[in-house]
Amino acid sequence: MATTIRIPYAKSYLEAELADNELLAVLESKAHNYRAEADETEIVRQALQQPIGSPRLSAMVKGKQKIVIIASDHTRPVPSRIIAPLLLKEIRKGNPDADITFLIATGFHRSTTTEELINKFGEKIVREEKIVIHDCRDDASMVHVGTLPSGGSIFMNKLAMESDLLLAEGFIEPHFFAGFSGGRKSVLPGVVSKETVLYNHSAKFIASEKARAGNLDGNPLHIDMLYAAKVAKLAFILNVVIDANKKIIKAYSGDMVEAHAAGCAFVGDLASVKAVPADIVITSNGGYPLDQNLYQTVKGMSAAEATVKQGGVIIICSACNDGHGGEDFYKWFAEEPGGARKVMDKIMKIEARHTIADQWEAQILARIQLKATVIVVTDCCEHKIIEDMHMKTAKTLPEAIKLAKSIIVKASSFTVIPDGVSVIVRE
Repeated sequence: MATTIRIPYAKSYLEAELADNELLAVLESKAHNYRAEADETEIVRQALQQPIGSPRLSAMVKGKQKIVIIASDHTRPVPSRIIAPLLLKEIRKGNPDADITFLIATGFHRSTTTEELINKFGEKIVREEKIVIHDCRDDASMVHVGTLPSGGSIFMNKLAMESDLLLAEGFIEPHFFAGFSGGRKSVLPGVVSKETVLYNHSAKFIASEKARAGNLDGNPLHIDMLYAAKVAKLAFILNVVIDANKKIIKAYSGDMVEAHAAGCAFVGDLASVKAVPADIVITSNGGYPLDQNLYQTVKGMSAAEATVKQGGVIIICSACNDGHGGEDFYKWFAEEPGGARKVMDKIMKIEARHTIADQWEAQILARIQLKATVIVVTDCCEHKIIEDMHMKTAKTLPEAIKLAKSIIVKASSFTVIPDGVSVIVRE
């Protein structure tokens, strides 16, 4: 007997069959089967009507002229088409004349295109509202506002600091080193300078055992992020939780600490799965938009890392139609013939103040490669790019399974994590 597995890929799925005596487990977030209590719009509306640890936003905006809403960028599947209109309605209910700007939190990513903005917000908001795209490399748009607990300088986007009221929309999911996305993460790395991002993403912090999916307690990156958000005076958040179809199943609004904590508790309960160690682990980056490049794909790999046996194989289905996603990230591996061990040794010698662009992603990928062989399944990306980074490639999932079995040689066991970014794999 065999089981057909279905793995998210781009805006579709890839399928393959595994013999029942090979398949140990399929690990999925309970969010994928969670029955929402209302439709998406109503869920968000109710959250805005019942903020946590905060007055209603319509009351908070009274007397505030410049209002800035930090919004996620093109790499995040935040359903802003639903969220943004409701946020705007709530603000204008309390202050019809408010000067509102959406500040796109690109963090260390490339700039968001107009087409991506329309895909995110819809044509009406892009046409009628003020939208500014943050550029962490534009020093002229930054202002120095303090020092992180870790010692790094905080350079913040001037628009955020000059606002009379700073808000953020976003979503909460497990994050492979920040614990969870959402909340304070809109500020750091969202709208701070390159220098501030680099210091926070230091080799020492990334190497911390507390910098893992699902953990905020003692997480050094989270501590810095929360401090920066407080310095920015992030006054109110609206964060949603989504399922495998990118549909809103829950929403939280209010105080950036209390509302975020409530959301993280909900996600943590739904997303936690027990590790089932296997020779071969098959996963994905959840499909579009997170599987557009190799850089983001490391997130899905890290879920597989938590349950693959030492010396095993990770198969990750990821379109990577945008290539490697970062030239510096690519060069760490492409220019190091010595492989993951050499990459890791070099990175661990770098002090926080000398952190290099994208070294954190390279550090985690090197850590994963030191544990397992990685096979990337894609027919949308030049395979040489992936192979230059010391990973193997396949055009189809069955091809990847065949390759993985040839690497393991002995009888192989499989654990499948259909959506790697949606789970917290716990031992």
